[in-house]
Amino acid sequence: MLRQILSSAVAKSTRGLSFTVNRLASNLDKSEYTTPGEIIDYDDPTHLPVPEYPLRPDEPLETRKQRLLYQSRKRGMLENDLLLSTFVAKYLRDFNADQTAQYDKLINGVSNDWDIFYWATETKATPAEYDNEIMQMLKQHVKNEERVQRIRQPDL
Repeated sequence: MLRQILSSAVAKSTRGLSFTVNRLASNLDKSEYTTPGEIIDYDDPTHLPVPEYPLRPDEPLETRKQRLLYQSRKRGMLENDLLLSTFVAKYLRDFNADQTAQYDKLINGVSNDWDIFYWATETKATPAEYDNEIMQMLKQHVKNEERVQRIRQPDL
């Protein structure tokens, strides 16, 4: 008996509520929930100097590759951690000294990791100084035409 009373009371109270929710949901402007067509990007302020990344001309190639492997995995931005760590796992061991220097300049010369992400995903145009063989390889890697699942970083 008590169960019948409670279920009828709940049914009466939710009938009005569902009508209110449905009425409100139909009045929503769906356009306000869509992804914006362009990225809002602000120039870096000039009063905040970005320190120059120190060049390491005497660093042995294997040491440089080990450092780049670590730096590619620890970007502070999960999107780049996944993209760069899988890229390095696939290509870094076969890089020559020039390619390794280009990759070093790419990940350490740019002050904003979002720039690397937007360039690699071709959301923004890549500046001429970074549009090189390594960036083209990274863009191809990001396209993932092999449909490789990249939900975690590769093992070391």
